[in-house]
Amino acid sequence: MTRTAEYTVREYVSSDEPSWLRCRVLSFLTTAYFDDVATSKPHIEAPGFELVAISARGIVVGLMDVAVNNTEGTIETVAVHPDHQRRGVASMLLDGATGRGHALDLVALSAWTRDDSTTLRWYRAMGFTESDHYLHVFADRSSDLGEPARAVERTRPGLDLMSAFLHADLADEPQLRKQFARVHVCRRFTRTIRQTSSHRA
Repeated sequence: MTRTAEYTVREYVSSDEPSWLRCRVLSFLTTAYFDDVATSKPHIEAPGFELVAISARGIVVGLMDVAVNNTEGTIETVAVHPDHQRRGVASMLLDGATGRGHALDLVALSAWTRDDSTTLRWYRAMGFTESDHYLHVFADRSSDLGEPARAVERTRPGLDLMSAFLHADLADEPQLRKQFARVHVCRRFTRTIRQTSSHRA
């Protein structure tokens, strides 16, 4: 557990769920994940872990869920309540995750995220390096009545396609941006926690 005068970083417990959900949705509202709304907290299987930053009033104001696969952890969700952003909350959560990663003998932490400039700056400032890229494409009638049909040629008879979420190759970005209003570059960020034996001097 990490504690400052304003915040405590600790393990998530089930009674945190209501404020965890509020924190996540409010944090996402001004990002490319604005419509990624959860009505219950996604479960992270052990040995993965779930961290929260708690305010002095006992409310979740930051969260970080990390899934673990062999020697790598993947940040599934990181969010900070808008009223508590730019106060070091996300960095405290990352420090907690790094400590847990060391205890689990992880080699690295990684994350996939869309193209929000503030988020990209934070990952870079925290020592993550950018690698793989692909596209998230949303085809939705609310943007253009023809978008779903341009994305999916056939649907089951009797069903009208209203929206679709698709993955695409980065090389197709210029063409897809002409056809769809909402296209995001999804990027992988990785930060080394410890050197493997093959990289040690």
